[in-house]
Amino acid sequence: MKEAGTTSKILQGAFVLSIAMVLSKLIGTVQKIPLQNMGGDVVFGIYNTVYPFYNLMVVLALAGFPAAISKFVAEDAALGRQARSRQVIGIASVTLACSGLLLGSLIYFGAPLIGGWIDNASVEPALRASAIAMLFVPVMSGLRGFFQGYQDMMPTAVSQITEQSVRVGVMIVLLVYLTSTGATAEHIAAGALIGSAAGGAAGLVVMGGYWRRYRRSHHAVIEDSLRSGNEGEREGSGKLLWSMLKYAIPVCLGALAVSLVSLADTFTVPRLLKAGGAGEAGAMVQFGVYNRGMPIVQLITMLATSLSVLFIPALAEAKVTGDKQLVAERSRLSLRWFWLTGMAASIGIAMLAQPVNIALYQDTDGTSVIRWIAFTAAGSALSIISAALLQGISIVKAPALHLLAAAAAKTLLNLLLVPQLGITGAAIASVAAHFLAAALNIALLTRRTGLRIRAGTTLFKPAAVLAGMALAAGAAMLAA
Repeated sequence: MKEAGTTSKILQGAFVLSIAMVLSKLIGTVQKIPLQNMGGDVVFGIYNTVYPFYNLMVVLALAGFPAAISKFVAEDAALGRQARSRQVIGIASVTLACSGLLLGSLIYFGAPLIGGWIDNASVEPALRASAIAMLFVPVMSGLRGFFQGYQDMMPTAVSQITEQSVRVGVMIVLLVYLTSTGATAEHIAAGALIGSAAGGAAGLVVMGGYWRRYRRSHHAVIEDSLRSGNEGEREGSGKLLWSMLKYAIPVCLGALAVSLVSLADTFTVPRLLKAGGAGEAGAMVQFGVYNRGMPIVQLITMLATSLSVLFIPALAEAKVTGDKQLVAERSRLSLRWFWLTGMAASIGIAMLAQPVNIALYQDTDGTSVIRWIAFTAAGSALSIISAALLQGISIVKAPALHLLAAAAAKTLLNLLLVPQLGITGAAIASVAAHFLAAALNIALLTRRTGLRIRAGTTLFKPAAVLAGMALAAGAAMLAA
């Protein structure tokens, strides 16, 4: 009965997060279209140069605490320790607020230095605009982790939709205003990134409302537990913070490495294109074209990321209760689901690259690049879920190292392929990097959990079937 209830929670959470992710991504797609069409390729290039920095800032400010909060709260829930759960979120929230303020200040005042590293001064206003979001996003994400630990995904879903809606709404309003006043491309891109701060503030307000509701409904239970002599649930603040850091820092390094894979493009591709004779503005235009396929692929990446938060508390609960068979079974099913989803998406995006490119961006520039980028969906989906499964069984350092290896491979392949193939070479390097990280994670997972994966049945047969369907669809399109 307990397993049925846990499985039901996972399915309900998957449904809620999937709906929230789809709605968020649809709202986000609205953002990309006017940004490119109204702002132009230079604004789009600046935005896509700075946005990886914004993601990097978020990862560093969070420091892995949302995953740590989720894991600790899930374990406490399994053992009936509600008082310690409150202590966990209290300590983590203070830490996250301080880290966000510190990092945001460093990026805001260090924007000229970072612009020099990128070799493009036009990114400085956008960097300063993105730093403001650090006042809100870390604490909001920590509260999401708290409710995820109880496998309650509704607060996360509602705050995600609210955050994205406000972010895109503010961005579009500023985009219309700035373009109508003749603002420069640098300031238009900065206005687009102000939306991230507005969205973070709105999301924090939503999570604050859920937190107040939780405190009112659970206050009496926790007070009764403490009065009955269970104060031993609580730990010293320093000891608990250290325990969380030991789990959170490797998770942060893993998430940082994900950003580093994208950041490798920021530091290498514009510079290599510029060295190849494109010029500063030309390099930004090509980099904008290169990033056209990213919003489409990110639909799958966001789905994988959203659903992966289900498996950290689910596997942590199974592990703390000693159910090894359940750990292996959940790992097997999740890997199969994500592989099928990722491959189906990759093939579909590749097949529809040209009409989607025309529909979204009004021309066919970069269609062949989108076809290559499409296959990062399969690799990133497997990489994200396999990392979450390892984190759920308290293996947190290895996924970070594997992603660092992938980021290093991405950088090396960019240096080798971009001078020869341009932005197509960067796309090929991205596919290889994501599959490398996934392969390393899965190899470790099979060793540590006793999981047995039949490559033919689990990987190759589904891929062959999907490829056959794609070829049939392609033949039908050509015949028409």
